[in-house]
Amino acid sequence: MLTEVIATRYVTPLREGGSLPGIVEADDLGTYVMKFTGAGQGRKTLVAEVICGRLAQRLGLRVPRLVQMQLDPVIGLGEPDQEVQELLKASGGLNLGMDYLPGSIGFDPLAYQVDPVEAGRVVWFDALINNVDRSWRNPNMLVWHGDLWLIDHGATMIWHHNWPTAGAAAAKPYNASDHVLAPVGPDVAAAAAALAPLVTEQLLTEVAADVPDEWLVDEPGFDTTDALRRAYVEVLLPRAASIHERITMEAEARPRSGPPGWLAERLAPQPHRKKSDSE
Repeated sequence: MLTEVIATRYVTPLREGGSLPGIVEADDLGTYVMKFTGAGQGRKTLVAEVICGRLAQRLGLRVPRLVQMQLDPVIGLGEPDQEVQELLKASGGLNLGMDYLPGSIGFDPLAYQVDPVEAGRVVWFDALINNVDRSWRNPNMLVWHGDLWLIDHGATMIWHHNWPTAGAAAAKPYNASDHVLAPVGPDVAAAAAALAPLVTEQLLTEVAADVPDEWLVDEPGFDTTDALRRAYVEVLLPRAASIHERITMEAEARPRSGPPGWLAERLAPQPHRKKSDSE
């Protein structure tokens, strides 16, 4: 069960996120990034954050600590931004918080080197949860105190948006060609050998149990929240055993003598522009 805290002050929105998360202070004197039930993506985003975030932590990957965060909508009354105020009003009750990492910076492959072993673990994990949001355009990784941290898992497990087709969707391959760590040459085989045996039925059951009931109620096709939790286990368990065999990376995404294509574009000298007479 996730620790529960109470939001005491809304500090500022984080405009980079599509769901408009915000930095919030809590009654335990901690500072968190809060993701809201009232955001457009809905509560399934929070379910994915909990299941994938807790699973990553249990597998030894770095993910900020997650908490349940109670929000009183009255906090939004003094917020001058109308969009933020409406979001806070719509999110009264239980929301999700994750530790704010002060001083962290967004991952940049030009500034931070990742070895193939660590890259393989990240790629294998993203394949397991079908993370489509770890591209070079939007890495969703931070560097904090010299270590790589994974964030933003709301756009994962897309099969839970259509449970009748979940089995077929989960069996599909994972194309990692656009993954931000693909050019490193991720050692996926080593990652699978180390991590797949850890993804047991018991582990997945414990991870799913961390999702609050109120984010799972009234899901079509499921009589109880425990039955829905079980559905997550039944999809992830067989996927963990064999997904490494279905991870694809196109040849151009693999390491080569020069920088990979998208790095080359960023490193290439820009054409000289002749100054105009007015400059």
